[in-house]
Formats: sequence, C-alpha cells, structure tokens
Amino acid sequence: MTYNDVRSSSCSSAHSRPGRFALAATLSVALVGTGALAAVPASAATATTTKSTPAALPAAEASAPLTNLSHLNFLLAEVPLPVIAGHTTYQAAEDPVVEAPWTYAGKNDDGSYSPIGGGVLDPATGYYSQGAFNADDTSRAAVVYLRHWQQTGDTTSRDHAFQTLRSLTYLQTTEGPNAGNVVLWQQVDGTLNPSAKPVELPDPSDSDESYWLARTVWALGEGYAAFADDDPEFAAFLEERLNLSLAALNAGSLGDYPSYDVADGDPVPAWLIADGADASAEAVLGLAAYLQAEPAGPTVAVAETALSQLSEGIAAMSTDEGASGDWPFGAIMPWTKSPSLWHAWGGLAPVAVATASGVLDNPTLLAAAVQDTAQFTPQLLAAGGPDNAWSPTPGEAQIAYGVDSRLQSLVATAEAADAPGLLNLAAITAGWYFGANPSGLPAYDPATGTAIDGIEPDGGVNPNSGAESTIHALFSMLTLDANPDLKAAALGITATVATDGLSVVEAESGTITGGTVTTPASAWTGEANWSGGAYVDLAAGGTLRITVPTDDQARRVHPIVNQVVEPAGTTTWTVGSKRPGKGKAPLLGSTANGGAGEQGVTEAPGQLLPLPLANTLPGKASEVVGTTDAAAQLDALLIQPLISTVAVTGPDGDSTLFVSADVADTKRRIDVPRGQQLVQQAFDAAGQPIPDAHNGKGDKRGGTVFIAAGGFTQVWFEAR
Repeated sequence: MTYNDVRSSSCSSAHSRPGRFALAATLSVALVGTGALAAVPASAATATTTKSTPAALPAAEASAPLTNLSHLNFLLAEVPLPVIAGHTTYQAAEDPVVEAPWTYAGKNDDGSYSPIGGGVLDPATGYYSQGAFNADDTSRAAVVYLRHWQQTGDTTSRDHAFQTLRSLTYLQTTEGPNAGNVVLWQQVDGTLNPSAKPVELPDPSDSDESYWLARTVWALGEGYAAFADDDPEFAAFLEERLNLSLAALNAGSLGDYPSYDVADGDPVPAWLIADGADASAEAVLGLAAYLQAEPAGPTVAVAETALSQLSEGIAAMSTDEGASGDWPFGAIMPWTKSPSLWHAWGGLAPVAVATASGVLDNPTLLAAAVQDTAQFTPQLLAAGGPDNAWSPTPGEAQIAYGVDSRLQSLVATAEAADAPGLLNLAAITAGWYFGANPSGLPAYDPATGTAIDGIEPDGGVNPNSGAESTIHALFSMLTLDANPDLKAAALGITATVATDGLSVVEAESGTITGGTVTTPASAWTGEANWSGGAYVDLAAGGTLRITVPTDDQARRVHPIVNQVVEPAGTTTWTVGSKRPGKGKAPLLGSTANGGAGEQGVTEAPGQLLPLPLANTLPGKASEVVGTTDAAAQLDALLIQPLISTVAVTGPDGDSTLFVSADVADTKRRIDVPRGQQLVQQAFDAAGQPIPDAHNGKGDKRGGTVFIAAGGFTQVWFEAR
C-alpha cells in the first residue's frame, strides 16, 4: 500500500519478456550462482498461515524458479460484492464473489502470518478505519498473476488474475461525476469505504484521479493484453473500463496538456497524474502493454495519445545533469510539487519511458531512462543501497518496492538501449533480496514467497510481509526467472561488504560565528526534510566552520541551502586551514542564499536543495568554511567522492563496483592478492562497454582500474 505521506506530511513513513538479456561474459564469470534449494510446492502453505525462516535460508539454485506465489495466494480472500449503484463488474450477477489481497500480514511468534487490514479495527463491526483490501494492492496483485500466467502458462495464476481484475473493476465508479475514478478501500464484507481514516487525498477516494486510478490503468492494460486471445469477451470488458479510466484522466490532468506549472521558479508539466511522474509511470506501463497487443477500435487512439503525453511529462521530470552534476545526479524526479524529494515509489519511471520509447518509436524518451539507471542508480547503490527516499539526504528505510523498481528499470533500459552495463548494476541491486542489504539477511524467501516489509538504515528488519512487499518481490523474481544469466549473477551476491559514497555532515555540528542552531517543530517542510531535524541560521557576515572526514581522494561538496524566494546574497565556501589567516584559503565556490523563484505549485516557499560547488575538496582537507554576506539557512554538507565504491560478496567470491562522479576518466591503483589477477569490465555513463584497450590488466603486485567519466567499472580477482 502506497501512502500519500511521502508527499504530504513526512518522508518517514515493467514487464520483462524473455529475450535479449545476456549479461556481459565477464559478469557471468564473476557472479555465476551455485548451490541448491529444493522447491517447495504451493500446497505446502497452509490455508491460514505461512511460515518463513529467512535467516536460515540455503543458497538458491540458479535453475530453480525463484517465483513462489504461495504467500500472495495466502493473502487472497474471497470478497462478496454488494449491489451498489455505480459499482459492478464482469459477470457480477452470475458470480458475485471476487478475490482481493489483504493489505498487511503481521508475522507471529511461531513464524506464521496473520492478515491485517489498514487502520484501526472495530471489533464490533469487523470494519477497519481504512479497509481490509485496497485498489493499489489489488491492481498490482492482478499484474503479478498476469505476468506469471504469461511467463509460465500456469492456469491457476490465470484464474487469480481473472478474479482480481473483477475485484478491481468493481472498485471503479461507473456513473456520475466521478465515473472512471476508483474507490481505494473495501471492507471484508465487500462494503466500500470512500472516506477512510486517516484521511487520504482525494477524499472521497474516487472524487479525483489518484495513484490507484493510475494502477488501475496498469492492470487493465496488461489484463487486456493477456486475455485478448484467451477470453476476448473479458478482454473487451477490460478495454471498456480502460476507456472509462482514460475519460476520467482526460477530464482531469491530461486535459491540461501541454501546459506547464511553476515549481520554485522552474517549469514542470501540469498534466501528470496526481502531479507526479510516479503515478503516471504506472499508468504508462498499462497503456504500453495495451497498445503492444495491437487492439482495434476507438480506444486505441485515446490510449496512444495518453501514452505519448504521459511519457513526455515523465521525461520532462528528468534532471539535467548526471553523476558529475547537480543533485540528484540524473534521477527522474517523481513529484512536480517538490524539487528536492526523490522517492522510490517513483522508481518505475525509467522502465515506463524506456518501454514507451519503443512502443511510440520515440528514442528521445529513452535518454531519461538511461541517465536515471546508468548514473543515478550507481550513486544510490554506493550511498548505502536502494533507500526509499532522498529528501534530499539519503537515510530512509529500504523496501521491496524500491528495489524492484530499480531492478525492473535497469533490465528494461538495458534491453531498450542495448546497454549491458546496466545488467551488472541489476545483479547487485537484486542481491538485496538474498542478503546484500543493511541487515545482512535475506529479504525474500523463495521457499514460501514471503518478503520482509522493510530494512531500516541501522539494519533493523520489519519482519511482516504485507501485500506491497510481497507483490514487488514477486515482480523481481519474475524478472530474474525470465533472465537466467542475471538470475545466476544475483544469486551469487549475498552480502554487502562495504559502501563508500555520498555522506552527510550536519551544519549544526560546526563552529558557528554570528548565527544560531534552529530546530523547527517538524523536520518536514512540506517538500523536503531538514537533515538531522535542525539547521544553522547565519546572519550577514556570519561564518560556519564544519569539520569533515579526510579521504584518499578529492570530493565534490554540495552545501544544502534553504534558498528563499527572492535573491538574498551568497555564501562563499572555502577549504579550512589549520592556521587561519596564513595565506588565502582555497576557494570551493559559492551558493545563493535566495533566488529560488516563484513558489507556484510547491508546498512551501523557497527550496531546500543541495547545491554544487565549482571546485573539489582535496582529500587531505578536514574543514569546510562558509561565510555569508546576507542571512542564510544552511542545513548540511552532502559530500560525494569522485570515485565511490560498492563491495559485495557471496558464493562466487568478492566483487567491487567503482562509480565515477568525475568529469574526466580516472585510473586507480589497487593491490592484487598473491596468486590472483585483476579482471574488470568498464562501462561509460550510458552503460555501454569501454573497449578492452582502456582496461588495466594488473601485474604481480597491483593493478590499474579504469573508470570512465560518469561511468562505472566492475572489478574482481581470478587465480592466475
């Protein structure tokens, strides 16, 4: 279940087809999975509980299917359909019972799970303040079953897909001013709950377009494609409902095409669903699948126009520069109302535009996907892994949704752009499920199909296994099962040895002259979070001296500044000296205290944003000094190594990913163990292989690693 909290209150809370997904030979050598795991039949799951012991998982065999639907099947409940005006579904009179997954599943002391709804349970009525089931999860469960059926031919999955699609379309309002929109919550007896508590916008939930409408489009599009030949009558019904959904979108956001809004002085597309590339991306997946099925009829033109417009809007949310430029280093931003919040619920944007580029024959869309996957993703991995949000600093929990969206985007973009380096990144990303995460424990159990609900930055695990986590883990497993080389590589990665990437030093940790530390009532500004919950207020002429760790290389420094709307002077940043006053301090650059521009559609005036400095900080430097000529609000320093690293290990040995934020090619000398030789595969900033002539070969005592500007290189050792 996706929460609007990621946008409204606090950040705390792709279908992959078999085909041309061959890993580079060097990656196959480095990370081929081995081991054995006996497949557990679906019948092993009881009717009321499932059990999982992830800490004791054996290594999975690369040839055994990873996709296990047992837990998702366990979450499914039969839901009776009350006769309500404006809500019906396919063959409702003949079969008034459908299937929908429970929203959550709490893990019990004995290892079993108990289904739970959303909100507070009223024991007297059996109703939850939100509901037992929701359209967000029902739509995505339908897509899992559709993909599993299409990938394996499993007729049971076909039947579950049929029933969950019937359930989803019952939630869609069919008449009146809200026609085409979708009610989010449903109680266990089938009663709809349009106005849940706590309140989620829109309220009532079918009063406007929403994330769940976008996901309905996703499921309807993939449903049509799967059933077009199998059950043309049902496919025609799904097409009718897709047309109804598109009518609602055209009466809403798509009716604003091609207008732009203003967000803190910058133009942003006004026609994205629920103001976001995040929701729009999931609708794009459904529209692309629908059009790839080559339908005929009036819905086709409407769908193609919607696909083109939404894809254009998503690509417009791509950041201008990659790993060596401004934060967030090439990511597609998810929400038009914040320039400083990236979150993983928007992570399917790259796979959406990569897929749409092929369907629409529009290669310009692909550039946004390549930049996000080839430049932002390596920085994300090196900063500690697939955090659920940068707001703007890293540090949120990691969940299956974020991991899966990275994985699907990498694989889809690798195919669309013929960029094999992205598959190296995909293997490391997928290793999260098998133990390469902050907890060091498997996050998915292929014996039961359970997936944990999240991992905190300190390694703490939420052991529950709700619908969203289960569904997105299964999307990932379907992707891996469809790509055996990638699957084998991912299974060879079971632990993260170390990451060395983006780090944060709080401004309030520094020595302040002419200013004070301010702690606001809430860290959330309406569009970003104050790092550490506080910031430094400097007066004109004030100075802030921040101690930073030394390093063996130069670093890029991004001061995080709360820029006010109007121009308001500058803060000059220099390298600190152990002997102040002795010589001129080396200049790092300057940041504007203001000039954010018109607030527009954002939630707060001004913007809390990491700003790049022109010059790098020397590795030996241990202090950064900011001096302002006007009032300034300084939050933290975001420090980015020119070369970041991700070291992983597993059944197939050790491997290190070197990630460049440099504007020039780099060579780094590393020690080579006795009796070993250095092996590497270098890729450029687009994930394309670098010719072997540029790769260092190593010698008896050491080796040279080549890292292309803005690119990445995978390194391992082999016996001589």
